[in-house]
Amino acid sequence: MRIFSLLSVFLLTFSSFVSAQEDDLLSLLGEEETTDYTNASFKTNRVINLHSLENTAEGVLDFKISHRFNPVNNGFYDIFGLDGANIRFGLDYGLSDVITIGVGRSSLQKTYDGFVKYKFLRQSTGKKTMPLTAALLLTSSINTLRWENPDRENYFSSRLAYTTQLILGGKFSESFSLQLSPTMVHRNLVKTNAEKNDVYALGVGSRLKLSKRVAINGEYIYVLPDQLSPELYHSLSVGLDVETGGHVFQLHFSNSQSMVERGFITETSGQWNSALDGVRFGFNISRVFTLKRKKLD
Repeated sequence: MRIFSLLSVFLLTFSSFVSAQEDDLLSLLGEEETTDYTNASFKTNRVINLHSLENTAEGVLDFKISHRFNPVNNGFYDIFGLDGANIRFGLDYGLSDVITIGVGRSSLQKTYDGFVKYKFLRQSTGKKTMPLTAALLLTSSINTLRWENPDRENYFSSRLAYTTQLILGGKFSESFSLQLSPTMVHRNLVKTNAEKNDVYALGVGSRLKLSKRVAINGEYIYVLPDQLSPELYHSLSVGLDVETGGHVFQLHFSNSQSMVERGFITETSGQWNSALDGVRFGFNISRVFTLKRKKLD
């Protein structure tokens, strides 16, 4: 009986000790709760023309080939615009998961452009909860066409334009993402007195996921009144994203010819009217290459 009593006391004491250790372990696990960051709000770091919420991952090089064909309203005469195209080649690189840099060259106006994008807020759940993603985009571009009048005094600064853009939004369900992009474009030189050097606009971009590899994208850029010539319009683009493993194909229609901010925000001349006057078919192709692999803890 004495042995049995001692054994009972030992078992009770041991059980209490194990229970206390389990409570301590659960408490410890609670303190080490992880943060889950939202990803794949958009398939690439572009909606169509606009930069999206997404960044290029750290150590990854994203090679982009973009085309904007001639207007579709010429019909079969030029195969609905396919006889002619403006082309942009771009290289985007992820310095980190929150900083992306990039350069590009467009055939339209022989334009070179560059950008840096810093994602300073990341949508997340878990230990750290953040309902939205926020990023700051800074771009610059230079028109390298020959001067129309080389005999007059021309200034290099006249070729330059700059864009500052705030990107705010999130992935609000597994299939739907939405972002707002308040923007200021500064042009050192404008064509007419009716246009402003500083142009303020608000872009809206969205994505609706149809399947694991297919999504519908759309974007609209509203330019505040009295900043552009009357013959210029707001940019509107709609399209389809198709992922095929290492590539993402973005097929779309847009009334914008240019693929840099100065062009598609302040120089859009096409109209979404009954004649589709100036609406163009186009595409972006994105191919990524991992140049630097992340170190695992």
